[in-house]
Amino acid sequence: QVQLVESGGGLVQPGGSLRLSCAASKSIFSIYVMGWYRQAPGKQRDMVALVTTGGSTKYADSVKGRFTISRENAKNTVYLQMNSLKPEDTAVYYCTAHGTMYTTPGYWGQGTQVTVSS
Repeated sequence: QVQLVESGGGLVQPGGSLRLSCAASKSIFSIYVMGWYRQAPGKQRDMVALVTTGGSTKYADSVKGRFTISRENAKNTVYLQMNSLKPEDTAVYYCTAHGTMYTTPGYWGQGTQVTVSS
């Protein structure tokens, strides 16, 4: 059974930092591109960041230079380090697994809320 379990969301002030974690089933982590999407209220879900099994990354323009995606193979875990957070980063963040960098997610986590507010 495929599982993606996120943690690390919460409330943070503008300019602050958060790190999201996603524990994945071993069966998919070793072969899938892992990623993070987000959905703000009233908006569609958008890609935030992706990382391949080899460590290549891709970021949305809105988060480049502020967010970093990484994966720890020994723990089947992918991380999203978010720095210099802005109110417009407020959203539900979803961990995802993809066949390639260019395909839509085949698997989704349950989501974790990130709220950036003073």
